[in-house]
Amino acid sequence: MQHQIAHILDTYHEYAIILSILISIFISIIGFIPSVFLTALNIKLFGLVGGFIVSLVGEALGALVSFWLYRLGFQYFVQNKTSDSPKVQQLLSVQGKKAFYLILSLRLVPFIPSSLVTLFAALGKISWISFALASTIGKIPALFLEIYSVNEVLNGSLIGKIILTLLSLGIFIYIWKMKKTK
Repeated sequence: MQHQIAHILDTYHEYAIILSILISIFISIIGFIPSVFLTALNIKLFGLVGGFIVSLVGEALGALVSFWLYRLGFQYFVQNKTSDSPKVQQLLSVQGKKAFYLILSLRLVPFIPSSLVTLFAALGKISWISFALASTIGKIPALFLEIYSVNEVLNGSLIGKIILTLLSLGIFIYIWKMKKTK
């Protein structure tokens, strides 16, 4: 899939920014496709700063569109299914500054999938504007880390090799644990 997207962005270079943002929105809506490959393409096409900006705009808009769609489609269903669970209801009823800081802090944790944070927020009582601000601000440090890591890997530096080694080790341990539990 990465090669097809790279080909599309190369072929339609004059529209690459808009296409990249639209692809990022699609990735956010789907919820299970990692966006790191698109970040890598953005760095390759637009440089570090341009790639960061395009990636941030795409991820922020993707989170907002996903938030709206998730809220539209899942809120009623989940509230009916979780009404007998006080802990879940307590978590979903967080509002105001508490909700803002909760979303912000969840965005700062690098291994929590973005789609889960968005889904949690959409099911809760946080306002659209609070979600937009907390989500976007929280994505900035995570995206800096992602861009730095991708750049190091693309340049084949020692740090990039260490990142690849740790990532490979993490995947290996995850697969090993999954097989062990079966």
